[in-house]
Amino acid sequence: MPALHTAHAIVPTGSAKHYSKQLTAHPGHKGEVRIEPEGERIVLTVGSCLVLSRSEAIELRAESDTAEGLGRVKEVTASHLERFGQRDGLVVRWLKGD
Repeated sequence: MPALHTAHAIVPTGSAKHYSKQLTAHPGHKGEVRIEPEGERIVLTVGSCLVLSRSEAIELRAESDTAEGLGRVKEVTASHLERFGQRDGLVVRWLKGD
């Protein structure tokens, strides 16, 4: 059954592979990373975020069964990516899901 709450973001960067790899290597004890056909999924207890490396951008697809969980997935994912990409001025702007 699909998650009830979703959001997505496209973050322009010429270093998408680098930042995607850094983001998915980071969860450590907070979650796990699953390799999927489209990309890598960061799985947290409250939801997950699919990370896709495109040629000139990183695409993020967050989902959760609750609005609060979605907020947490978005917060964790965006804060880490923005911190990693601070030098390049990366900013995550979430859009509501489908």
